[in-house]
Amino acid sequence: MTYDFNANEILKMAEQIERNGYQFYTAAAENVTDPRAKDFLSKLADMESKHEKYFASIRSQLSDQEKEMTVFDPDGEVELYLRALADIRIFFEKKIDASSLEEILKAAITAEKDSIVFYLGMKNTVPERLGRSKVDEIIEEEMRHITMLSEELLALKR
Repeated sequence: MTYDFNANEILKMAEQIERNGYQFYTAAAENVTDPRAKDFLSKLADMESKHEKYFASIRSQLSDQEKEMTVFDPDGEVELYLRALADIRIFFEKKIDASSLEEILKAAITAEKDSIVFYLGMKNTVPERLGRSKVDEIIEEEMRHITMLSEELLALKR
């Protein structure tokens, strides 16, 4: 059995993933000793916080139709399910050398790739009338994250 989701539910999940990213980068910044790396990771944490607000802003502008519930859910279990997916799949606890900026960047790139794959799969569960195009906006934002992280990783290796 498959369910359709709406843009509101997916954007809530995106906000949670950004919160998880904020926690990841904040913890990483605390573990590195290099001031430049610490500053860069703190900026990434700030960026994740801004993205959370950006997704919340998009969500606040959704039409009633894009917020329309697709299943009877009086106990809010759909939101709990989606939040659990966001918490488990993206920026989950990883065993990495938290003092190595290179390892942190590699883990972050992997997390961003995982999020894109996740949103691509979720996109198919959001009918166009329920805001599928909003999922594309999330995917595009995550792709920009990968570009920025990859550029920093390449600069580090030079």
